[in-house]
Amino acid sequence: MLKEERHRVIINEVELHNRILLSDIAEQIGVSMDTIRRDVKELDADKQLKKVHGGAIALGFTNYATENKNIYALEDKIKIATKALSLINTGNTILIHGGTTCLELAKLIPNKLEITCFTTSLAVALELLTKKGVDVFFIGGRLSKDSQISIGANAIHQLLDITFDYSFIGTGYVDINYGLTEFDLESVQVKKAIIKSSKKTVLLSISEKLNSKHRYKTCEINAINTMITELDPDDMLLENFRKQDIRLL
Repeated sequence: MLKEERHRVIINEVELHNRILLSDIAEQIGVSMDTIRRDVKELDADKQLKKVHGGAIALGFTNYATENKNIYALEDKIKIATKALSLINTGNTILIHGGTTCLELAKLIPNKLEITCFTTSLAVALELLTKKGVDVFFIGGRLSKDSQISIGANAIHQLLDITFDYSFIGTGYVDINYGLTEFDLESVQVKKAIIKSSKKTVLLSISEKLNSKHRYKTCEINAINTMITELDPDDMLLENFRKQDIRLL
C-alpha cells in the first residue's frame, strides 16, 4: 500500500472512531509499527490528527476550546442530535455523555427548556451553562486530557447514586453480536455506570460505526433502549438491529 493510501486509511479510522491505537492500525493495514509511527508523525505535523502515546486522536475530538471546524460527518451528527432532542421533555432529568455528537445535542437544547442535566463532559457542561432553563450538574473525577471527559472511580460512584430518565451516549464501535465496545477500558467502566443508572439509554451513532467492534465491551446491544443514526429507521442497513428489542430513530 502506498503512503498516500495508508494516510487516507489512518485519517478515516481516526475521524470515524475518534481515537485509534497504532498497533490496531498497523495490523489492519499490514505494515510495521515503525511505518505507522512515521505516518502518524507526518499526519500530526500536517495537523490532520493529534499524535498521542501509543495512538492518535481526531482533532475534532480533542479541541473544544474554540469553534471547531474539524468535526467528522458533522451534518449527520446534527441530524442524529435533532432526533435525540425530540425525546427530551420539560422536567426530565437526563445525562449527556461526551463526544462530538453529544456536544451537538447540547447545542440544540432550547434556551428555555426546563430540565436537569448531568454530564461527564467538560465541553457539554460549558455549552449547557448557556441555557437559562437547564440546571447543570457536572459529574466530577479525573479528566481525560484527550476527551475532557470524567473517568475513574469518583465519576462512577457519583453516577451510581443518581437515576436518569434518559442518558445519551456515544460509542466507538457497535455490532449486533458484540454490542457496544471501545478500546479504552476506563471509558467502558463509566458508560456501564451510566447505563445502570438510566431508565432509558439512548445510543447516538453515525451509521459508519455499525458492524464494528473492539476489545472492551460496554454492553450487549439490547441494553440500549433506543439507537439513533442519521438513517431512516427503515433503511436496509438497520435490518438486523430492527430484529432486536431496541427502538430505532
